[in-house]
Amino acid sequence: MPRNAEVIRQWTILRELEASRRATIDDLALKTRVTTRTIRRDLEALQASGFPLYDEVIDGKRYWTLEAKAFRRLDDTGFTLAELSALYFSRTLVECLAATPFQQDVASAFDKLATALTPGMRRFLDRLPLVFQTRTVAEHVDYTDTRFQRERLARLLDATLNHRRATMKYFSMSSGREKEYLIEPYRLVYSPGGLYALAFVPDYGELRTFAVERIRSLSLLEERFTPSDLPEGVFAHSLGVNQGAPEHVEIAFEPRIAPYIRERRWHTSQTHTDRKDGGVVLALEVCNDWALRSWILGFGPLARVIGPASLKAQIKDEIDRASERYAVE
Repeated sequence: MPRNAEVIRQWTILRELEASRRATIDDLALKTRVTTRTIRRDLEALQASGFPLYDEVIDGKRYWTLEAKAFRRLDDTGFTLAELSALYFSRTLVECLAATPFQQDVASAFDKLATALTPGMRRFLDRLPLVFQTRTVAEHVDYTDTRFQRERLARLLDATLNHRRATMKYFSMSSGREKEYLIEPYRLVYSPGGLYALAFVPDYGELRTFAVERIRSLSLLEERFTPSDLPEGVFAHSLGVNQGAPEHVEIAFEPRIAPYIRERRWHTSQTHTDRKDGGVVLALEVCNDWALRSWILGFGPLARVIGPASLKAQIKDEIDRASERYAVE
């Protein structure tokens, strides 16, 4: 089982003990679907990290408990262990979203929050896999404005954290109709204007990306799955949330937009070459997907694709078809 599964299982144990006040090793083994020997090792590891766990015998039965007053410094805030840990866990996401000049302040706030955790606890939380991943962010879609959306997102998180299979009705833009899928959710990803679920689809034997707002219904199954390790940098070659082989892409930008292009980090692979006229040529190693093409088209006449030829032809076709829509009748 991947290393990430161990960390998520231990996180599940902490949540279960906090919610139920106490539980036996058998209870925890049944909840996480592992052996009692594995649970004993998990409890020992969590204790070694500094989490306030202890056992007690009640009516001849041994129970494990999470100390109710785990963080006395935060008594006035009312933070629970799960809330405090979730805040600390979200550090990477929040710091990524925070724009300067607030980025330093956000980092300072999390440093203060971290003082309520022991070093061992912080190391444990730092090992939690990235259930949430952030790509380039534009406008934000609100997923909490209806009860259905809140429940849908909560189920996705449950399925992702606890490796539960799910059945989903999903509106496909490509076919223009609803489809039913059996999915194994791996990760939730923020990207321009939306939230996406990265899930393995057993029927197709591959990972696919689904826009959360197009999920019409979602039901969790009791059946669990064992996740494979995700490819290194699953969206590494895309400006969005797509997968594909990278191509060498070169785009020439006009002088008046060149300073803006130079100062921004569009992709980790980027390099630029200054032109004599004040313009700049940006080179990227990325896949040719909708995210790349829409980004280029967003610059209008200020950008021109140099290569590859296939991308150049696609952009020209998009521009020609757009121009036809504005033709005088």
